[in-house]
Amino acid sequence: MLRSRIKSFVGFSKVGTQHIRALATKPEFTELSPCTREILENAPASNTEVEINGWISSSRISKNVAFLDIKDGTTSEGIQCVVRPPSLLPADIKNGAGIQVKGTWSEGKGKQKYEVQVNANNNGKIDVLGPVEELFPMIKKDHTLQYLRTIPEYRWRDPSLAAILRFRSQVETTLVNFFDSQMFTKTNPPLVTASDCEGAGELFRIESNSMIPKKEQFFGKEAFLTVSTQLHLEVLCAALNRVWTLSPCFRAEESDTNRHLSEFWMLEVEISFINHVSQLTKFSEKMIKSVVKNLVNNHNGMGSNLINTIDKSNVDNMTQRWNMLLSKDWDSITYTKAIQIIQEAVDSKTAKFDTRPNWGDSLKSEHEKWLAGTYFQNPVFVTDYPLLEKAFYMKINEQQVEGELEPTVACFDLLVPDIGELIGGSMREHDIIKLKKEIERRGMDVTPLNWYLKLRENGTVPHGGYGMGFERLLQYLSCTENIRDVIPFPRSVDNCLC
Repeated sequence: MLRSRIKSFVGFSKVGTQHIRALATKPEFTELSPCTREILENAPASNTEVEINGWISSSRISKNVAFLDIKDGTTSEGIQCVVRPPSLLPADIKNGAGIQVKGTWSEGKGKQKYEVQVNANNNGKIDVLGPVEELFPMIKKDHTLQYLRTIPEYRWRDPSLAAILRFRSQVETTLVNFFDSQMFTKTNPPLVTASDCEGAGELFRIESNSMIPKKEQFFGKEAFLTVSTQLHLEVLCAALNRVWTLSPCFRAEESDTNRHLSEFWMLEVEISFINHVSQLTKFSEKMIKSVVKNLVNNHNGMGSNLINTIDKSNVDNMTQRWNMLLSKDWDSITYTKAIQIIQEAVDSKTAKFDTRPNWGDSLKSEHEKWLAGTYFQNPVFVTDYPLLEKAFYMKINEQQVEGELEPTVACFDLLVPDIGELIGGSMREHDIIKLKKEIERRGMDVTPLNWYLKLRENGTVPHGGYGMGFERLLQYLSCTENIRDVIPFPRSVDNCLC
C-alpha cells in the first residue's frame, strides 16, 4: 500500500516537472529585465542591442540630436541615450516619465563612459510607459527637503533622497552580515505588547474599532505598540544565546525636533553569558565600525552612492566623520566622571550650557554633544548612571566608587559628536529576588511583568544588551540634517500625511 502511494507520488512529480518545464517556455516565465546597476556592472560589448528601462532624469533636445539621461533607482548612476533624429522622441516625453528605450550600446564620447545610440538605422525605439502631467512637481529640480516632505508620494524620486534609501538598504545588509559572522540569530519580537519596557508612559494604546463601542478589549487587556522589544528579546536570548532584531518601535512623545520620530526602527541586541558592561560597549563599537568600514572601502558602491548624490559642500564633512569613527578605539568614562568634566568646564568658563548638572541629574543633549564633539572629539561611552535615572531591569552595581552619591547601574550610553546619544544598553538583572525588590521599591504594578519574572526562575544566566535608533545612525553617517529624511514615511506629532 505504502509502495503504491510512493510510486503514485513519484509519477505525479515527473508529470509535474514536465508541466513546469513546458510553462517555463512561455513569455510570463522570462527573466527580469536587466536593471541599470546590472547593466553598468556587466557592460555589454559595443554595438550590442540593449533595452533600457527607467525614468527620465533630465533631457536636452536640439535640432539634430536629443540626449536623455535615464535612471531606474538601482544606482546613483544613469545611462545616457543619444537620439538621432529627435523626431524619434514620443510627443509626450517629459522629465519623470517612465520609458523603455531600445538601441545600441556604445562607448561614450563625453563624460559618460557608455551611452546608448538610438536611431532609425539600428531599429532604435522609445516607448513612454508612464507619462507625467504638466504640473508633475518632480519635473523641476532643486526642491527643498521641507517641500519634498509635503509630497510623500513623489519625494523619493529626488536623486539625493533615493540615495538615502539605497544607503539604508546597504547598512541593513551590512548589519545582517555582521551579526551572522558573530553567530547571532535574527529574531522577530512582537510589536503589540502589554508591558511598558521603558516605564516612561509614552505609549500608543491600540484597540479594535469594533470593540470600542462595546467597551470590550480585543486582547482581553490593555495593549500597546511597543517602545522597545527588549523584554521579549530577553526571552529569545534565554533560548538562543545571541539574538538581535531590527523592527519598528513607537513613542507617543510630543516632540517636533529634527531628531525625533513617533515611529522609528530600533536595532536591539541581547547576549547571554556576559558579565560586564564593557563587553557590550566593545561589541557595539565593533558593530558600528563594520558599517563605517564598508563606507570607507566603498563596498558595493556604498560610499560613492552618497558622495555622488549629496550636496557637494557636505562631502568633506561626511567623509571626515567616517574617518574619525575609525581613527581610534572609543573612550569610556563613568557618569560620575562625565559630571565632573562638565562642571569643571562650566566653572572655568571653557564651556557654556543652559544648565550646570549636578550628580544625579540627567545629561542634557547639549552636555552629550559637547562631551563627544568638543571634549573627546570622538564617540565616547558613558557608563554607570545613577539607579534613579534608569529602568528597573538594569543590574545594580554592588560597590560604589568615589564620587558616587547613590547606587549606580551597569549601563552605558554611546554619545557621538553632533547628535548625542546613539545607543543605550545595560547588563540585565538576572537575580529574581533583586529584580522583585527593585520593582517593589519603585511601586510598579508587577502583574504585567509576571511572565518576565518567570524568565528568572529557570535557567537564568548573566546577560545584557542594547538598543540603537537605526534612523539616528543613518542620519549621522549621511550628514542628513533632519531625521525625517532617512525614513520612507516619517511619523511624528501632527504628521501622518499618507
